Amino acid sequence: MSTTTRPDFAEAGAKVGNFRWVIVALLFTAMVINYVDRQTIGLLKGELSQEFGWSENDYADLVFWFQASYAVAYLAFGRIVDRIGARWGFGIAFLIWQVAHIAHAGARGLTGFIFARVALGVGEGGGFPGGIKAVAEWFPKKERAFATGIFNAGTNIGAIVTPLVIPAITLAWGWQMAFIVTGLVGLVWLPIWLIVYRRPREHSKVTAAELAHIESDPPDPVEKIAWRRLLTVKETWAYAIGKFLIDPIWWMFLFWLPDFLGKRHGLDLKTFGPPLIAIYLLSDVGSVGGGWLSSRFMKMGWSINAARKTTMLICALCAVPVAFAAFASNLWVAVLIIGLATAAHQGFSANLYTLPSDVFPRAAVGSVVGIGGMVGAIGGMAMAKYAGYVLDQIGTYTPIFVVAGSAYLLALLVVHLLSPRMEPAKI
Repeated sequence: MSTTTRPDFAEAGAKVGNFRWVIVALLFTAMVINYVDRQTIGLLKGELSQEFGWSENDYADLVFWFQASYAVAYLAFGRIVDRIGARWGFGIAFLIWQVAHIAHAGARGLTGFIFARVALGVGEGGGFPGGIKAVAEWFPKKERAFATGIFNAGTNIGAIVTPLVIPAITLAWGWQMAFIVTGLVGLVWLPIWLIVYRRPREHSKVTAAELAHIESDPPDPVEKIAWRRLLTVKETWAYAIGKFLIDPIWWMFLFWLPDFLGKRHGLDLKTFGPPLIAIYLLSDVGSVGGGWLSSRFMKMGWSINAARKTTMLICALCAVPVAFAAFASNLWVAVLIIGLATAAHQGFSANLYTLPSDVFPRAAVGSVVGIGGMVGAIGGMAMAKYAGYVLDQIGTYTPIFVVAGSAYLLALLVVHLLSPRMEPAKI
């Protein structure tokens, strides 16, 4: 059937198709690759610090400049994907970050790595705006948190794959090959994405019933929405400040967790694997579970507001114990506490990520996600400097984990005060 003649409605009793989940699978795979690229530097921190003589503040600078470029790119790509669509917006971002990842192999000294990290940040800044835009195009509101949770779970699989793959490649062929091999393998994804992805109405694999399901929400306004208008809307800041508070916690886990396990529990490149795998497996449960739970509440008749915020409250409470993680003398107790916190982050994040598509028209989703991602990355820059200072001056992770344990309750409070009912934004 031609996409131009496809009806706008499904026949009564027609079975809804599932091709939209193929799109989620592609986004999931891209996030796996994204996090292998992003986390490689954290796994190699000890090796690279020893080879190049980096201090804690030098390493913090690497994270800082990555997040600075990520912040700017996140904002820019939010607008780009709204204008050119998820297919090409996400594809361009993927190509940039994958080439930048490979370029790390040729870096020499701190300055060379900073340039490579800046380029990586430029590309990876387009990942989530593109992914959220794709979910907004392919899913009705009642399924978006679950779909977002599934593709966001790819970040955890990437974080699991990294400690399995990077040490093995590094020990066999050196750290340069760790960047080259994973970069070249990851590039295989790009042509598949460009071949498969189209908007639902343009896709021959989408049945009339599935299209009707995807388009079951009331139609959005078609007018273009300027950034300056979005910046005056309180729901934009509910999302952005929420990201400012919680994103730095995830960055901290990603870039400093191997270092914490090494300093507190004596692990190294050969022994990081099992604890990190356990932590990020728990994260996967939180990512999918958090999205599933709010969707389940909505199927029970709860409002979007009640479903999202109740789920976020449960997640925020689960993050509190991480404040005491540095006091755990047993490795696996520490792993359980941190794993619960990372699961809580992913569940909270899956629901926060849906806020733009819940309250803004599709034409503004990418831009709002971009604004929030930029503000979240600025928070990550501040966390990088804070972590470097604390570790250089105090030498303990306790103050860092205390911040991590309190951030989610504060973020939920901000979201509730600025968007008390999660009603459509007035723009």
